[in-house]
Formats: sequence, structure tokens, C-alpha cells
Amino acid sequence: MIRMPGKKKNPLWRSFGYAFAGIWTGIRKERNMKIHCTALLMVVIAGIAFRITVSEWCICIVLCALVMSLELVNTALEAVVDLVTEEKKPLAKIAKDTAAGAVLIAAIASVIIGLLIFVPHIAGWFIQS
Repeated sequence: MIRMPGKKKNPLWRSFGYAFAGIWTGIRKERNMKIHCTALLMVVIAGIAFRITVSEWCICIVLCALVMSLELVNTALEAVVDLVTEEKKPLAKIAKDTAAGAVLIAAIASVIIGLLIFVPHIAGWFIQS
């Protein structure tokens, strides 16, 4: 980031505050972010219920963070595009659609990997019963 001469950088705690404000805004205003938070809650509940391994927890945490981070980036990109133009422009559409596509790819991969992690635990639960 380029700073103007003589301008001090914000304290670190303020930078964290801005980041948390951005996360909270995404959760409050974006339907898809609410869906991702619900999925995260379900993964945590299932992880506790099935006593997944530390490695499985790490995979789940990284995937949830990836999807939610991409959703926030997608939201930011859409806001910037909307700020720049209200007209329907082909480049604006490409920017919005490709960002949404990145979220979708990560979400699909996360679901597939989640199934690979949780289906054996679910199957084992039925076999033991």
C-alpha cells in the first residue's frame, strides 16, 4: 500500500477492527455468507459428534476458511464493480461471474471432501448400532 508522506499508519488493533467489521458486514448483508456460516456450524457439530481426527479438523477448518474468504472477496469485488458502474458492461459481468465461480469451485470441492471425511464416520455409526 502506498502511503502519503507524513501520514502515519493505523495501529494494528485498528486494522483488525476493520477486518472484523468487513467479516460482520459480509455475514449481515450477504445471503451466501449466511449459508456458509450455517454450513460451518453443521461441520463443527458433525465434527464433535463423530469425533473426527485432528487432521480431519484441519482439513475442515482450511476448507471453511477458503470458502468464506472467497465469498468475502467476491462481495468486495462486486461492491467495487457496482461503485465504478451501474451500467451493464461485459467486463463488469466477467469480473462478477468469475469471482462467483471461484467461490462455487471451492464450495463444491469442500462438499466433496466433506463427504469423503464424514461418510465413513456416518457409516461406522450405523454399523456399530
